[in-house]
Amino acid sequence: MKYRPRTFLLEVVMIVVAIGFLFPVYVLVTLAFKDPQQIANRPLSLPSPPSVGAFGEAWREAGLGSALLNSTLITVVSVLLLIALGSLAAYFLARTATRLSYSLYILFLVGIILPFQLGMIPLYQLVDNLGLLGTYQGMIIFYTGIQLPFTVFLYTGFIRSLPADYTNAALIDGASHLQAFAHVIFPLLRPITGTVLILNAVQIWNDFFTPLLYLGGSGHETVPVRVFAFVNQYTSNYGLVAAGLILAALPILLLFLFLQRYVIRGFASGLKG
Repeated sequence: MKYRPRTFLLEVVMIVVAIGFLFPVYVLVTLAFKDPQQIANRPLSLPSPPSVGAFGEAWREAGLGSALLNSTLITVVSVLLLIALGSLAAYFLARTATRLSYSLYILFLVGIILPFQLGMIPLYQLVDNLGLLGTYQGMIIFYTGIQLPFTVFLYTGFIRSLPADYTNAALIDGASHLQAFAHVIFPLLRPITGTVLILNAVQIWNDFFTPLLYLGGSGHETVPVRVFAFVNQYTSNYGLVAAGLILAALPILLLFLFLQRYVIRGFASGLKG
């Protein structure tokens, strides 16, 4: 392939874009490994010498250990519920050609379009009236309901791309629809399940506003809320904030690296149908 000026221009543009994306990461990492004096004098330079004191201080001051457990519990249970409920609902919508299934599918699409902020106050009042304010159960139910439309959308598109012969063969052999789904269809959903898992996990893990509103002061705060404790109206300890953000991002980053091969493939397949 001949190297042309247009190719060179595209390479330059991509390098500039990459630098734009990597610069915030560079700032975050350098701040995390500096002491307060280095941050004040040379905020953008490389740490010299590197210091890891901010990580230990962030872990102790923000109580990141308990916060990580809180975030993990809420994220894992919510994602498992989303996979179970979303895949079952999508199976019904994809394999049933009735007005009811079509209407329900449109309803789920509307749930994707409408921002939850429109119902923020009624939702808060409902959670409070149910006695679930400040509890894990309240957050799990909230996230499951909010993320379910997007999950159903991805699963429905993927199931529609699968040949109906798989389901028909299982039904002819005497299996029920639930058995056909559990033993035939669900194992074929591995690519889209990986996509559903990582997209929902990232959204739930990184959410700040909802846990601040529903869990503030309860002792069950998630990692973003605890890290926010380092920032107030008058002072900001940027080294602790950076160290806390890195510690908070590591679990979800490792999960993404483990499932990255499923993300693009599953997302592309989920848009079919």
